[in-house]
Amino acid sequence: MSLFGSLSKSSLLKNAKKQIAQARKSDGGKAEQLYKSAYQGFAKVVAGDVNSAEALHNWGFGLLHQARGKDSEDAIALYKEAIDKFTFCLLVAPSHLGGAIDGGVAYMEMARLANALPEDPRYDNAMEFFLKAEQIQKGSASYNLACIYALRGDNEACLKALEQSRESGSLPDEQDVMNDPDMASVRNEQWFQEFLGTVKVALAEQAENDRRTRRGLKEVEEIKLDLPPRPTDSMLKRHYDAMVQAEVEKQKELLAQKKREAEEARAKKKKGDQFNYYK
Repeated sequence: MSLFGSLSKSSLLKNAKKQIAQARKSDGGKAEQLYKSAYQGFAKVVAGDVNSAEALHNWGFGLLHQARGKDSEDAIALYKEAIDKFTFCLLVAPSHLGGAIDGGVAYMEMARLANALPEDPRYDNAMEFFLKAEQIQKGSASYNLACIYALRGDNEACLKALEQSRESGSLPDEQDVMNDPDMASVRNEQWFQEFLGTVKVALAEQAENDRRTRRGLKEVEEIKLDLPPRPTDSMLKRHYDAMVQAEVEKQKELLAQKKREAEEARAKKKKGDQFNYYK
């Protein structure tokens, strides 16, 4: 791809992401127009370049949020479109954490909308996405898995997933966990109450993690990463923060590698200059 083409696609992607952010804050026809325009932008970025996983993820992310404001039939169609984008995203970028998490979220929300039973295949599909996310970054989807285990009455697996979520700093606030409809079947279980008794300690740890995340977001700005806007939903915030932290660490390692290579090149040049001096 030419330099001009690369810059053009980068501009298209940035503009489409801004339109998604604006659409989420808008209503009615204006929101629909912004979503449509953003999707056209994402499509242009992906065209001829199957490695544009970021465009696919943001495309699916927009569809996911758009579905939440629709009636059942339209919402399900949008959820399916979003899942297609997340699936394609993972095909071209198997380690894309956002695609894995949001794909599972889309299946979960679609199952809830249809009042599906816990044994419904859509929950199996959601679990596949969440397990993929866990392979990419341990703990990133543990709470989501705990919700599915709770719905299916697997108390042992639910507790294990909750503990993993707490250890990784991705556990929601105590009240969010307590009021989560997915936890209704285990809410009065003794083991669940005992677990909640330890959550206050976890909340203190989460506060420290949030502080690190804010520092991470500042580093993102300094490194000039191109990430989707931070969601307002409390659950998605945690998924987003985990994704940000993983991306920051990746970019810091790349920068450190470049610095090491530059230092090695300087040392090699200096050694060559010394050799030539005594030659």
